[in-house]
Amino acid sequence: MTTRYAGTRTDAGTGELTGRERRLARGVFAALRVVLGVTFLWAFLDKLFGLGYSTPSERSWLNGGSPTRGFLANSASGPFEGLYKDIAGAAWADWLFMLGLAAIGTALLLGIGMRVADISGALLYVLMWTVVLPPENNPVLDDHIVGALAVIAVAVVHAGDTVGLGRWWKRQPVVRDHPWLV
Repeated sequence: MTTRYAGTRTDAGTGELTGRERRLARGVFAALRVVLGVTFLWAFLDKLFGLGYSTPSERSWLNGGSPTRGFLANSASGPFEGLYKDIAGAAWADWLFMLGLAAIGTALLLGIGMRVADISGALLYVLMWTVVLPPENNPVLDDHIVGALAVIAVAVVHAGDTVGLGRWWKRQPVVRDHPWLV
């Protein structure tokens, strides 16, 4: 049975996407990848410079503030509260957090290193989810879980290949020799 949807033809029995639907899906996942990348980079820049959104200028990392102290020391609750309060403001935690934000954001924005960005981004989202358990608005889920799944989705569908440097990146000798860098 052939069905028409918005000027396209699809075989309703197979569930296969039409060419137009595939192009649209690639575009949506590429846009999601860019939005996620900007989200990570924005968090990095705001904490580095104190742009006045979630980090005031006087508490920026460049002004001696800690990117992890406020959130971990003041927001931690639930089963991991003690752990997070213990590492709040530790230099190693600040460096790992900031390097993670910058690297994940850059990789997602450019569409390169998607596997590493996928694992790192999903892990960071899940760790941030565990800081405040149970979540405030739902006993199980919050936007951190949605973010983790979105980061995984853009890597799984190779969203870096659309409006990104993913195809070029995959041709580089170091990436061909070490496929985990894809």
